Amino acid sequence: MKLTGFVYRAHNPRWAFAPDSVQGAASAGGRFNRVGVLALYTALRFETAWLEAQQAFPFKAQPMTLCAYEVDCEDVLDLTDAATLAANGINPTDLACPWKDLATRGINPPSWEITERLVAAGTAGAIVPSFAKGAVAADVNVVFWDWAPVPPHLVRVIDDDERLPKNASSWR
Repeated sequence: MKLTGFVYRAHNPRWAFAPDSVQGAASAGGRFNRVGVLALYTALRFETAWLEAQQAFPFKAQPMTLCAYEVDCEDVLDLTDAATLAANGINPTDLACPWKDLATRGINPPSWEITERLVAAGTAGAIVPSFAKGAVAADVNVVFWDWAPVPPHLVRVIDDDERLPKNASSWR
């Protein structure tokens, strides 16, 4: 399917100069990418982006920079849809697997295997449920594995007024 519209991402203000960076996800891995694999994690609602970014701070919300991204991306699968899951041989429990625990124990998480299969088939991104603590059905993420500042996989930060800092030294 083609996904058009807007997605959101909350960043530590320290890294606001690099809203397209995926180095954190690549260096630590994530539910839908193993270490070394690039993945841009976003959310369909800004509330979900905030919830996702605050997972490490369950008792005290920390400052975040919230960015919106324009999306015009082909080759996106909706993995919140039961028919799409079935058509792609995906078990919803595999999406919800305890990926971090499995990876720490040297076990390949099923969510990584799903990602690798989808990427090999040309999937640019996937709409997935949020598994953040406190997430409800409306909390949905979009993970991109293939994106660019132009179609057919456009994902572009919106900063028309150039409010974001340009580099680390411009943020004080």
